[in-house]
Amino acid sequence: MDKDAVLTHVQRPRGTAPTLLGGELPLSVINSSRYIHQTGPAAQPQTEGNEGDESTSTLDRAIHTVLSGEVRNVILVGREGTGKTTTLEKLVLDWAKEEEDLQHFSCVFYFRLEEINSLKDPLSLENLITQHHLSPFPPQSMHLFLQKPEDVLFVFDDLDRCGLSLDPSAHILCSDPGQAVSVSCLISSLLHGSLLKGAAFVVTTRPSEHLKFLSGTRMEVQGFLKPQREAYFNAFFTDPSVAHKAHVHMEKTLGFYDFCSSPRFCWTVCSVYRTLMDAGATLPETLSELFVHILVHQLKVVSLNEAYNRELVLALGRMASHCSLDQHSSCTKEELGHFGFQPFLSSAGAFLQVDGDLDSDTCVFSFTSQLMLEFLLAVSLFLGKSPSEGVAEVLEKHRVHAKFLDLFLSTLSEPIQRKPLETLLGALDRDHVVDFKRWFKSSSVETLKGYRKEEHYRCFHLLHQAQSESLVKEIITPSARIGISYGDLSLQDCVALDFVFTCLGEMELLNLYRMRNMTEEKAEVLASVMKASHKILLSDSSLSAEAVVHLASALSGGITEELDLSNSQLGDEKLKVLCNGLRDCKLLNISLRSCGLTAASCEDLVSALTSGNSRLCVLEIHANHIGDQGLMTLCKALRSPQCKLQELQLQGSDLTALSMDALSAALCSGNSELRKVNVTGNVIGDSGVEALCDALKHPLCKLQSLNLYDNELTGKCCPGLMETLVSEHCSLSELDLSVNDLGQEGALLLCQALSRPGCPVEKLGLTRCQLTHPVFVQLGTLLRSGTSRIKSLLVGLNKVGDRGVKHILDAVKDPKCLLEDLDVEMTDLTDACVEDLCAAIRASKTLKNLELRNNSLTDASVPALVRVMEDSDSMLEMNLRYNEFSEEVFEILDECDKIIY
Repeated sequence: MDKDAVLTHVQRPRGTAPTLLGGELPLSVINSSRYIHQTGPAAQPQTEGNEGDESTSTLDRAIHTVLSGEVRNVILVGREGTGKTTTLEKLVLDWAKEEEDLQHFSCVFYFRLEEINSLKDPLSLENLITQHHLSPFPPQSMHLFLQKPEDVLFVFDDLDRCGLSLDPSAHILCSDPGQAVSVSCLISSLLHGSLLKGAAFVVTTRPSEHLKFLSGTRMEVQGFLKPQREAYFNAFFTDPSVAHKAHVHMEKTLGFYDFCSSPRFCWTVCSVYRTLMDAGATLPETLSELFVHILVHQLKVVSLNEAYNRELVLALGRMASHCSLDQHSSCTKEELGHFGFQPFLSSAGAFLQVDGDLDSDTCVFSFTSQLMLEFLLAVSLFLGKSPSEGVAEVLEKHRVHAKFLDLFLSTLSEPIQRKPLETLLGALDRDHVVDFKRWFKSSSVETLKGYRKEEHYRCFHLLHQAQSESLVKEIITPSARIGISYGDLSLQDCVALDFVFTCLGEMELLNLYRMRNMTEEKAEVLASVMKASHKILLSDSSLSAEAVVHLASALSGGITEELDLSNSQLGDEKLKVLCNGLRDCKLLNISLRSCGLTAASCEDLVSALTSGNSRLCVLEIHANHIGDQGLMTLCKALRSPQCKLQELQLQGSDLTALSMDALSAALCSGNSELRKVNVTGNVIGDSGVEALCDALKHPLCKLQSLNLYDNELTGKCCPGLMETLVSEHCSLSELDLSVNDLGQEGALLLCQALSRPGCPVEKLGLTRCQLTHPVFVQLGTLLRSGTSRIKSLLVGLNKVGDRGVKHILDAVKDPKCLLEDLDVEMTDLTDACVEDLCAAIRASKTLKNLELRNNSLTDASVPALVRVMEDSDSMLEMNLRYNEFSEEVFEILDECDKIIY
């Protein structure tokens, strides 16, 4: 086969010059330094011993590797504009120039399947090659490749656009190269191996139904990732500083869209940027603004007056609507005439891909990109006469196949954004614009009252495209529910949210709960929002190390007072980075619960807490394995006058009595500001409590709340606690001893201390402490003694029954009782207690909340309980969940909104 003829044919100029829509011609890309079609792992051939080996760096190299193997069919799959055609043309040129690794093929046949589709049936393989191939092939040479089909390579481009059926069951496949069959049957016979068995194939297609009928090595053509885009911009612009400026702007404003991986789109962006930069104009801030500039440029190319421009865009809009609604990828010349395009056929190449001769009736027209189709549809909707249907109906009609239509309309509804177009088209229809804005405002207000965050995101995208701060403030009113979790944001969502929240100014809450993939790019975009947020919620999130750098910077320069990173699995290294931002910030409260921290993190926390500029007063570090060593390290900070810490949450931190001595010493140091300590779920035992009691009796100790829930305590600690509670300097107002085996003797000692005048305890937790009936007798006496300050009492999970709880209910009726909250969950209450219960509620002037879960109350008690709750002015809530009620009383319980059941 004559390689020179192939080379001449492939390199010959064809078609029209490149446009902003059609992209740079493949040959121009190949001959320039801009051919950088690199593959990602997903595009690598999957062969034994090489599961996507990343050493294969270019797409053409990956193809050569497959074509040299046993399975020699390659299917290149990619979206429009990702460089599939360019790759094929380079493949053919490499062979014709005797370069690379394809020289074992004696013949390479390159077909554009969209052109083959127009051929008349029937057709034989011999006729296809001798009469319809791109370069001449003499009939007398036919026997050469028929005898050695393994030396033949067929290259088929645009399989998805050929309109052929490749389902083998739909044809009687042929094996004779001279047999004339339908074009569909001919191509199917080749691809399925019945015709010219042993030949190799490279096929390109967009994702389509054809794929299920193809076998071979499938490669995803991913186009340009960020590094390839940067290389492309550097190759496009001769000035490195201009290339850098253009690339940075592209990534900031458009790099989060998946179509930015398209080389064709990158060429369009570069071309628009170069024109604007040469003119000293500002670069577009949004996708919609970019398309405004593209359309302005194309209209200037065709050089029509305002009236003609308007009619041209309306005709294109009608075609766009037809293609969108009926899912036609192309239109015939006759159809174009129906859309009113006939006077503008000579300008078709500026806006459409033209396949065939313009003078021929078989000429086919299609949009070069789905985005341009949708943008022209949007412009035409604002240009045309008032439709019979409103904007909501139009958007609903196009909802499935025109994903960017509402975004483009949002931009065009703003006068500043549409001004460049109106200079060429005349004013857009005011009624259409008003109709859209009315729909946009009302639908957005309703959307932002709900909890569907995907709809919130769409609203933010529309506002971002409009680029109107006043519109943001008009739509996002105080009734907007923007405090819901936005934790699954894409990079594109982050950009839109950043714009909206920046327009709003200071934020009360930035809720990013379950941000499972907080990358550096996302954190960089959200940095300004984080700086302006009083509270940031990032619990159950996953942050990259680079993202933590941006978070730390935002804290250092922002107004954030509360940060929740619970369950984010930061680890020691990321916390070290975060602490750089904690040394000088306005943060008051940080939650690091279950973040995978160890004792090593505590050194960094000490450094932050004692920096002199730290305002941190609440540190939640529970459910981390810091151990005694970690707490002893933290105690260095507590002894420093620079540390402002007032609350320390240490639940489940692997602590023992050993570190309680260090904590006690810190509390007595005179510098500690700690008011609240929680050591729930640590095995500190009675000796650990003894050490803490020493601190509580010290005149310099400021501790007011101590939670000793589930610390493996026994009644042996109670004498020390008794002595502490009656001591002169004890200021403890909250004490929780729940889930410890205090027993009767220990609890009675506590009751003695609590009844002494001056005992400061107001909130007491004794849930599941093995309390007995005599203890409840003493608690009742204590509550009505007139000396007790107790306002909250938790005595659930102590099974003393109606008889035991009665002593407390009788005390509640006493005017000297100050009780506001009472928890008697799972104390074996029955309907027999209801009379005493109702009497207590009626008599008490202070009781507000009553916890009665997991008892044995039945339907019989419901009317009395509902009645007493409705009559009570002081009671706020009664919890009756998990009692023995039937569904028959649910309606009665529903009558009282103060009852939970």
